[in-house]
Amino acid sequence: MNLGFGEIAIILFVALLFFGPSKLPELGKAAGVSLREFKQAVGGLMEDEDTNHKGEKNINQDQ
Repeated sequence: MNLGFGEIAIILFVALLFFGPSKLPELGKAAGVSLREFKQAVGGLMEDEDTNHKGEKNINQDQ
């Protein structure tokens, strides 16, 4: 899903009309915090998965 400059401008304009100029910074900050937490959670899951696979390899090599 590639968004060009025109599409992003339209989305921002609609958001400005819908929420008003005073709410947009708060919404942007909340979205950024949520995205950061999501990325950290996914990264933690990926690390757990890698650790589990390494443990399986060591068990298989010992047999």
